[in-house]
Amino acid sequence: MFEYAVLKIIWWLLVGVLLVGFAIMDGHDMGVGTLLPFVGKTDDERRVVINTVGPHWDGNQVWFITGGGAIFAAWPLVYATAFSGFYWAMLAVLWALFFRPVGFDYRSKIDNPTWRKTWDWGLFVGGAVPPLIFGVAFGNLLQGVPFHFDNNLASYYTGSFWGLLNPFALLCGLVSTAMITFHGGVYLSLRTEGTVGFRSQRAVYLFGTLLILTFTLAGIWLWQAIPGYVIDSSINPNALPNPLGKSVIRETGAWLSNYQRYPATMLLPLTVYVMVPFAMLLVSRGKNLAAFVASSLAIVGIIGTAGFSMFPFVMPSSTDFGSSLTVWDSVSSQLTLGIMLVATLIFMPIIIIYTSWAYKVMAGKVTLAYIKENDHSAY
Repeated sequence: MFEYAVLKIIWWLLVGVLLVGFAIMDGHDMGVGTLLPFVGKTDDERRVVINTVGPHWDGNQVWFITGGGAIFAAWPLVYATAFSGFYWAMLAVLWALFFRPVGFDYRSKIDNPTWRKTWDWGLFVGGAVPPLIFGVAFGNLLQGVPFHFDNNLASYYTGSFWGLLNPFALLCGLVSTAMITFHGGVYLSLRTEGTVGFRSQRAVYLFGTLLILTFTLAGIWLWQAIPGYVIDSSINPNALPNPLGKSVIRETGAWLSNYQRYPATMLLPLTVYVMVPFAMLLVSRGKNLAAFVASSLAIVGIIGTAGFSMFPFVMPSSTDFGSSLTVWDSVSSQLTLGIMLVATLIFMPIIIIYTSWAYKVMAGKVTLAYIKENDHSAY
C-alpha cells in the first residue's frame, strides 16, 4: 500500500475529481434549471428544456452524494468544521434541492398554467441557489473561516451566516453561477433546436462573457487584497494528523505562490481563458458536443485553479491561523484512506461507464414534436 503522505495527496486529488464530476454532471442539470424560465417561453418549450435533463438528473446526484461522503470519510475534521460553520448555508442548499425531485415529477401532472409556472420557478431555485452558495462558501475558504480548535480538537465556529455574504465571497458566487449556467447553456445547445436552441446559444455567449470577467476580477482581487496562508514550520507528511502541530502565517499574494513554485500549473487558469471562448465559438458553429467538452475542461480549470491556489490548505482559519486544516493534518487514518482508495478504484469506473452508456442510449435532440407525441409520459 502507498505511504501515508502519498495517500493524503491522492485523496486531495480524488476529492477534486469528485468536485469536478459534480460540477460537470450535476452542474449542467442545475444550469438548465437556471435557464428554464428564460429559454422556454411557452409550456411546450419549457417541457423541451426539462426533458433534456429529465432522464439523467437523479443519477447525476450520485456525484453530490459521493463527494459529501468522501469528504466525511477522508477529511473528517473538514467535514465536521465546515458543516457546523456553514450549517445554515448547507441547509439553504438542501432546501433549494428539495424543489428538484418534486418539480420534475409533479410539474406536468396537472394541466394548469399557474401550477406549472410555479414549479418552473421552483426548478429555477433548485438550479440557481446551490452553485451560488457553493461559490460563496469557496470565497470564504480563500479568505479564511472564523473557527478554532481547543486542546481536545473540538472545533468552535465564531462567525455568522450573514458574515459569509461578504463582497469577495459574493463575487466567487457569481463565478460559480456563471460557470454552471454557461455549462447548462452549452448542454441545451447540444440537446435542443429551433427557438429554444437559439436562446440557449445567446445564454452561452452572455454567461461565457460573464464567467471570464468575474473569474479575472476574482483573480486580481485575490492577488492584490486577499492574504494567503503559509505553513511557517516544518511538517512531516507521514505524521499522524494534528491540526495544532504547526505554525501558520498570512502573506499578501501567498495564494499565488504555488504557481511560481510549479510553473506548469499555470495551465489551469490558462485552460479557462482558452476553453470558454473556444466553447462559445464551437456553439456558434454548431459543434455542440465539442463545445460541451470544452466547457467541461473550463470547469476543470476553474476548480483546479482554486484548489491548487490553496494547496496544501483545505480550510484555513481566520481567527487562529494554527488551527487551519491542511491536506496533511485533516485526514483519516492510513488504513481508512487505503480501503477507500480500493473501493474508489473499483466503483468509480463502473459509475463512469454506466453514465456514459445511459447518455449514449438517450442521446439526440429533444423537440416540440417529441413532447407532443409523448404528452403523457414526458416530464
